[in-house]
Amino acid sequence: MTQILAYRFSAFGDVAMTVPVITEILNQNPKVQIIMVSRKNFQDLFEGIPNLIFKGVDLEDYKGFFGMWKLSKELQKEFQFEYVADLHDVIRAKILDRIFKLKGKKVFKIDKGKNEKEKLTDIWNLDKVQLKPTTERYAAVFREMGFKVELSHQLRPKNIKKSGIGIAPFAQHQGKMLPIEKTFEVAKILSKDHKIYFFGGGKKEVETLNNWQLQIPNSENLAGKLTLNKELEKISELDLMISMDSANMHLASLVGTRCVSIWGSTHPFAGFLGYGQSEKDVVQIKDLTCRPCSVFGDKECYRGDWACLNEISVQQIIDKI
Repeated sequence: MTQILAYRFSAFGDVAMTVPVITEILNQNPKVQIIMVSRKNFQDLFEGIPNLIFKGVDLEDYKGFFGMWKLSKELQKEFQFEYVADLHDVIRAKILDRIFKLKGKKVFKIDKGKNEKEKLTDIWNLDKVQLKPTTERYAAVFREMGFKVELSHQLRPKNIKKSGIGIAPFAQHQGKMLPIEKTFEVAKILSKDHKIYFFGGGKKEVETLNNWQLQIPNSENLAGKLTLNKELEKISELDLMISMDSANMHLASLVGTRCVSIWGSTHPFAGFLGYGQSEKDVVQIKDLTCRPCSVFGDKECYRGDWACLNEISVQQIIDKI
């Protein structure tokens, strides 16, 4: 059995995108075992994958160079890996890469396509093209090691019985989030014919969604009530998920639920569309030449009017659904 050590510490959505890739690698290479190192609260994402060992860490215990040195020693003591897959390529991952190379391990790291993404998000560049999906960037790391990896890019439903619509109205950055009153209207309209479930996290989001539940009949707020495992289970039971370009889209992909995703300053061209999700289910303003202006949605709107989100109509989303 060949052991591969892989690591990706954040962000939640990016870690979630490693799951279908690792699953397909292990299905296609039965003599391979992957040790996935990530934040311990992401463990439920990797549950039930054959030949996978999840090693959860609390990064507060491994700060700076000496923290990474300590982690590298623990990993080498616990596991007998030959290959290292750096799926993150940030400072702490680079430190681990250097240590493992000095220890004679074969280290391979992701090409994040930084220059391509800078070009894509240049508002004066009118020649916007689809970049390699992030999942394919992950897969390329393992192909470089010499392992067979053919990604299906198909949804695999974990539940046959499905009912209800999930709505996740929030995102980490303003550039990814539809004005909240529009999502409220979408929920109100859909609730006439469907049971609606709200998803979110954090005190403010829970308060907002509790308020929505009081105002919208046939709706239920699940924010703050479920473990990650139970949340995945619930999403697997939905007919449909409605999400921003955020982690909930990726959670829907993990359990094979179709997702209508809403995009503002970001764009599927950057490679972050949920695994197996269709671009036909994307809601966006296509004729704005400044889009995408950001890979992660964390930049201020240079126009100042957030047209990419404000011009999306409630009817446009309802028509897509």
